[in-house]
Amino acid sequence: MLIKNISGAKLARKFLLPLAVTAMIAAPVAVSAQGLTYKSAKSAGVIGEKPDGYLEVVSSGNAEARKLVNSVNIKRKAKYTELAAQKGVTVQDIAFTTGCNLIAQTSPGEKYLAPNGQWKTRDGSPPQRDARCP
Repeated sequence: MLIKNISGAKLARKFLLPLAVTAMIAAPVAVSAQGLTYKSAKSAGVIGEKPDGYLEVVSSGNAEARKLVNSVNIKRKAKYTELAAQKGVTVQDIAFTTGCNLIAQTSPGEKYLAPNGQWKTRDGSPPQRDARCP
């Protein structure tokens, strides 16, 4: 993978997505009449952000949470694919950079996957991110 061969600074210059793109990817998505949304599921710690740019069900995952995660991840992959083609890089490069940004933007109480592979709950301090993150 290209990311392993580039320093964080070079990665930031080459692949850093505008905040507007990251915000668009993280936009709240309603998936059921019962009201589970991206925002409410993240706030409740049911889903969390991963460094690879995708969501995962963390705890108390039910069918509705899995449906939400699948829906958001499909949309993210489509956007990553589009951006990768425009920039001439891999989908994984775009997804990783976006994952770094989304983890950095988590709020206290939200879950994210730390570099050691453990789910963490964001507190008032900066989240633990991959050393390759810009």
